[in-house]
Amino acid sequence: MSALVLFKLLAIFVIVAIGWIVGRLKWLHSPGSPADPARTLANAAYYIFVPALLFRTTARIDFRTMPWGTLVAVFVPMVAMLLAVYAAQHRGAGDPARPVAAPAVRAISAVFGNTVQIGIPMAAALFGEAGLAIHLAVVSLHALVLLTLTTALVELDLARAERRLGRAPTHLARTLLATARHTVIHPVVLPVLIGLAWNALGLPVPAMADEILRTLGQAVVPLCLVLIGLSLAHYGVRGAAHAAVGLTALKMLVLPALVLAVAHWGFGLAGLPLAVIVMLAALPIGSNALIFAQRYHTLEAETTTATVFSTLAFVVIAPLWLAVLSRLH
Repeated sequence: MSALVLFKLLAIFVIVAIGWIVGRLKWLHSPGSPADPARTLANAAYYIFVPALLFRTTARIDFRTMPWGTLVAVFVPMVAMLLAVYAAQHRGAGDPARPVAAPAVRAISAVFGNTVQIGIPMAAALFGEAGLAIHLAVVSLHALVLLTLTTALVELDLARAERRLGRAPTHLARTLLATARHTVIHPVVLPVLIGLAWNALGLPVPAMADEILRTLGQAVVPLCLVLIGLSLAHYGVRGAAHAAVGLTALKMLVLPALVLAVAHWGFGLAGLPLAVIVMLAALPIGSNALIFAQRYHTLEAETTTATVFSTLAFVVIAPLWLAVLSRLH
């Protein structure tokens, strides 16, 4: 692994450690206040910083230059994996006390990678400008595809739960309509849809607005890394380690293997594009999975632990996948 990627990993661990220290020392706790600072930071990310980043990204995508063949080859197995984990979690649901959003939270954790903090320097260091361009094309649609789909799934589950409890319309059409409304009017999905509409209309983003959005978007990375440390201090790893190891294996071993098989033998991808998307699939779990878990008050300890475990595991797993890819050339 290159020195640049190792340097980035070290920086990530240091920032997470800062968040953990702040959480252990309770520097963000107000005396007499029951508020959880980790949840407050997660809400700030979800309602302010992430929407700004998503709108700016989607409004600026140049769809004419996108490598659509490569994108299909990576998103088909990713979406398939997400749906498979989601369905498996539903089939294994035997505990009535388990949160309704648990299947969706585990599904997004199993596929959503750290494509920015670790992925961008990795692609630049390993594959140069040509590989970085492919990586960035995937990144531009990564949250749009995966977060939008998972949001729709979790909102449908919540609507079904409300329906069973008699707190929602029993008519299926009304349930689906309510689910669609909650999916669209959502701090992740709505800015993406507005950004896509802005893009489709060919409207420029005014310079002042673009600067505001860019500044807000730049806060996402450090905020999310501190949030991981705060959550680790708040929830701990007791009782979460076993599930976290399973999620790490799904994300960093099963998903890249699936991407490799589908892209190479299903879509005939080879060479640089194949290497870029397999390594992208092998990235550790991204912090958006934790923000998603915080949003729905579900499996926060498990998701936090899995994020940390997978980031540590990347030091070992990345060279293994590079060795596998070298044998295909």
